[in-house]
Amino acid sequence: MFLNIFKNMVERSSKFLLIVVGSVCFMLILYQYVAPGVINFGSPHGYFTEEDEGDIFPTPDPHYVKKYYFPVRDLERTIDFQIKGEDVIVFLHIQKTGGTTFGRHLVQNVRLEVPCDCRPGQKKCTCYRPNRKETWLFSRFSTGWSCGLHADWTELTNCVPGVLNKKENKQKNQRKFYYITLLRDPVSRYLSEWRHVQRGATWKTSLHMCDGRTPTPEELPSCYEGSDWSGCTLQQFMDCPYNLANNRQVRMLADLSLVGCYNMSTVPEKKRAQLLLESAKKNLRDMAFFGLTEYQRKTQFLFERTFRLRFIRPFMQYNSTRAAGVDLDNVQRIEELNELDMELYDYAKDLFQQRYQYTRQQERRQHRQSLITEEAGSRLPTEDYMNQIINRW
Repeated sequence: MFLNIFKNMVERSSKFLLIVVGSVCFMLILYQYVAPGVINFGSPHGYFTEEDEGDIFPTPDPHYVKKYYFPVRDLERTIDFQIKGEDVIVFLHIQKTGGTTFGRHLVQNVRLEVPCDCRPGQKKCTCYRPNRKETWLFSRFSTGWSCGLHADWTELTNCVPGVLNKKENKQKNQRKFYYITLLRDPVSRYLSEWRHVQRGATWKTSLHMCDGRTPTPEELPSCYEGSDWSGCTLQQFMDCPYNLANNRQVRMLADLSLVGCYNMSTVPEKKRAQLLLESAKKNLRDMAFFGLTEYQRKTQFLFERTFRLRFIRPFMQYNSTRAAGVDLDNVQRIEELNELDMELYDYAKDLFQQRYQYTRQQERRQHRQSLITEEAGSRLPTEDYMNQIINRW
C-alpha cells in the first residue's frame, strides 16, 4: 500500500517537473522569436559580443545601383585610433539629425578600458584617456559647446586645437583630429527643426564665427521679433529668407571662408551655392566617419569598423513618416528651399551605402581567408601522412 502511494507521488512529481521545464523552454524559444537581437543570454551583461554581431547588421542590398564613382581611398575607412596617444574624435553635431542620441552613445555606450564618467544630474561626462587625464572626445556631452552652440565645420576646425590646449594647459601640435557627423533626410530634418522652433527653441547663442568674427545683424538678420519664434506656422517658417534651417547641412559642413562667410555680396548667388555644395561634399568625403539617421545599424557598423571601437548595446532604429501631416505642396516647397541639402544627402547616401557594402565585403573576404588558413594548418602534409600510414602498417 505504502509503495503504491509513494510510486504515485513520484509519477506526479515527475509530470509536474516535466511541465515546468517544458514551459520554461517554450518561453525561451518564444522570446528569441519575438525579441531577436535584444538580449543574448550567452554574453556578459546580456549584450551582444563580437561573435554575435553578424546577426544585428543588415545584409548589403545586392540590387543597389551606384550613382557616383568613389575610388577605394574614399571607401576605405579603417583608423588606428590611438586613445592612449594624441588622437581626438570631434563630433560635428548638426541640429535635428539624431545627434543627441548618437552623442550619448559616444559617452555611455562605447566599450572602453576606462569608460566615460557620467554622473546623474550632470550634462557632461568626463572622458579621459586610459593612461592620463586628457580627453579623447570633443563633443557636446564631453567638452560641452566649447566652440559655440552647434559649431559648424568652419568654426570647429579653427577652434578645437586652441580650446584643447587651453583645457589641458599644454601646447600640442601633434594631435590628430578625426571629424565625424550625422546627416538626415533634408525634408524630415527641416520639419523637425520647424517643430522644435515652434516649441521655443532659438539657438540664438550660436556664434557663427568665420574669418575671426561673428556676422553683423545686416549679414544675418533675425526671422522673428522678441525672445523666440514659438508658435510660428510652417508657412511663416518657410517664408523667412534668412532662415538658417534652409540648406543647414551644407552650410554646417562647408568651408564658409570660400564665399566670404555670411556676406552675401562677396560671391554671386549661383556661384556661392555651387562653392558651398562642393566644399560640403569634399569635407564630408574626407571626414573619418559620417552616419545617416535613417540607417542606425549600418551607422553603428561603420563607426565600429572605422575606429575599432565597439558599442555595448546595439543601436535602435526609430522609423517615422518622412513628412507626416504635411501636404504635398509644402513638401515640394521644402525640397526647393533645401535644394543643396537634397543634393548633398543624395551624394552622402550613395557614399554611405558603398562604404557599407565595401566594408562588409572586405570582412567576408578576410573571414574566408582565415578559414582557409586554419584548414590548411590543420591538415598534415602528404609526405607526413604517408609516413604515418607506413609506420602503422
